[in-house]
Amino acid sequence: MNPFDRGRAARDGTRFTLELPTDLGLIDSAIGYLAGRLRDYGYEGSRLTLNFRVGVSEALANAMIYGNHRDPAKRVRVEVDLAPEQVAVVVRDEGHGFDPGGVPDPTLPENLEEPGGRGIFLIRELMDEVDYAGCGNCVRLVLYRAEPLSRAS
Repeated sequence: MNPFDRGRAARDGTRFTLELPTDLGLIDSAIGYLAGRLRDYGYEGSRLTLNFRVGVSEALANAMIYGNHRDPAKRVRVEVDLAPEQVAVVVRDEGHGFDPGGVPDPTLPENLEEPGGRGIFLIRELMDEVDYAGCGNCVRLVLYRAEPLSRAS
């Protein structure tokens, strides 16, 4: 039995929610569980094994490290909405938030050796839509089943 099937995952059809304690060690198993659920709905290939896994892993790590400051008493809520054409994942932490527009571009020459910003960069590159809500402690990630014909930057 998967640990996420024991009360921490609430299901309503193709929508479900995970409540995770702030524990970086849980990210791999949570991503494995989510990827398995997506596979059940016909998601496959690199969009699942690369885009989804890395994008959502980075969002969870950011929520635990920067949002919840690794505080094991705080939780990360993951809401998943599966549709035939896309999956939307909302990751919400209990932190004070941040300004995503204030994170320096890690690809600029002056930032190449600076720590930070790479996770947000990866999320934006791998997911089809990325929207921060509220004070920045909530991010909505959308991945289409198939590669979109064109992406707006």
